[in-house]
Amino acid sequence: MISLASLFEGAKDLPIENLMMDSRAVLPNAIFFCLKGLKNDGHQFIGQAVSNGAICVVHSDPIEHYLENIVYIKVDNVVDVLNKIADIFYGKPSSKMCVIGVTGTNGKSTIALTIKNIFDHYKPTGYIGTISIEYGCNKTLPLLTTPEITQIHEILGKMVDCGMEAVTLEVSSQGLEQGRVNAVDFDTAIFTNLTHDHLDYHGTMENYFLAKSRLFNLIGKDKTAIINVDDPYGKRLAQSCEAKLVTYGILNPATYMAKNVQILFDRTLFTLQCYDQSYPVETNMVAMFNVYNLLAVIAACHENGMKMEEILAFAKNIDAVDGRMERIEEGQNFQVIVDYAHTPDGFEKIFKFADDITPKGNRILAVFGAAGKRDTKKRPILGEIADRFCDMIILTEEDPRNEIPHAIAEQIAKGITKSNYSIVEDRYDAIRQALEMANAGDTVLILAKGNETYMYREFGREDWVGDHTAAREILRDVILNKEENL
Repeated sequence: MISLASLFEGAKDLPIENLMMDSRAVLPNAIFFCLKGLKNDGHQFIGQAVSNGAICVVHSDPIEHYLENIVYIKVDNVVDVLNKIADIFYGKPSSKMCVIGVTGTNGKSTIALTIKNIFDHYKPTGYIGTISIEYGCNKTLPLLTTPEITQIHEILGKMVDCGMEAVTLEVSSQGLEQGRVNAVDFDTAIFTNLTHDHLDYHGTMENYFLAKSRLFNLIGKDKTAIINVDDPYGKRLAQSCEAKLVTYGILNPATYMAKNVQILFDRTLFTLQCYDQSYPVETNMVAMFNVYNLLAVIAACHENGMKMEEILAFAKNIDAVDGRMERIEEGQNFQVIVDYAHTPDGFEKIFKFADDITPKGNRILAVFGAAGKRDTKKRPILGEIADRFCDMIILTEEDPRNEIPHAIAEQIAKGITKSNYSIVEDRYDAIRQALEMANAGDTVLILAKGNETYMYREFGREDWVGDHTAAREILRDVILNKEENL
């Protein structure tokens, strides 16, 4: 509990127990912030907020009808004020930890969670992102990739109370655009890459880039920016960044550079060149895009004080990130990989890797769809990329929301001109068909949902077993049936 007078100069000395962003939430002794969203304006729901416990209203627009015994505070920008108040209300938690933010189109989850897992050996480290929220012995389901303003500071506060000294945070373009992390005290910001995604929200790649760039405007000159300079947008960002600049890459000169890269079936070898020193690196991470991810991880851990020798020792056997390049092994004689890839760039990379590991004469089979009410322009592009690599494509549901899965699949299929494909709306059945079709030496890719255990439908979020679990269950049945038929 905190006094309203300690939050707003000249305000009454009222006890504040909660911060309210949603007028439907029942929160006693709360401050209600009149936020303006894409569809709704909080100013229209003041009455409901008061009925549910608000005793103070922070607003930017004029109020027509004042309610009795309610404190009204007019401000220029409600989002800015909410950020400031949330930070204070939860005890300024981000200033008490080393905060590492990761933004970009692809690689955020892998980088952020891998930093957490390695840096945790140096300092107790938490994680907030698409996969989960983790700190100490606590692990919960994710909220948004970047939670709402009050949620972020509340979670960070719990991490501090639990003894965390560092945290990695996935920072989405929408989160940056909506100002959700404006009051987070970042020590390090990482930029992975920028490719086609979220254009339904941002409109253009330029707007998308400017949204991502906001993270680097939030960090001061004394903080660290870690940027992939092999990415053209990364190179552009590096030229304008005012923070301490640290770069990584393979093709262009960089602070952390991978040379002589050898990607094998189950591990990767390369020479790390940084600060005029060379280090041999061996890791169980595979695929070229994971070399970039690992470079970002190494740079973040090293720049924040961890010894290189310790980092590289832990890099040899990195904990697999659920649903990210996750190999499913149930004794089958073909490869099954579950991955979160859902963008054109992500598809290019995962299919190229599949092409590299699949013996000549064997097939690549893929199961995927496209999210409903999201970036419809990329649907035929995904089909075209899969068409270049696949022998068989099964199109299925993927968070259809209020769209018809079959109609989404037909839009993807416009990019398919040579590969065989079918549309199987039920995702579990689609995965089953792909696994039943696979022969020895083939590669099956199950894409886009990764480890997610929910499916977004018209009525909201519905439980989903998860691609990784579905694949394991089905493989056991497939293998058992094949053995019985021998």
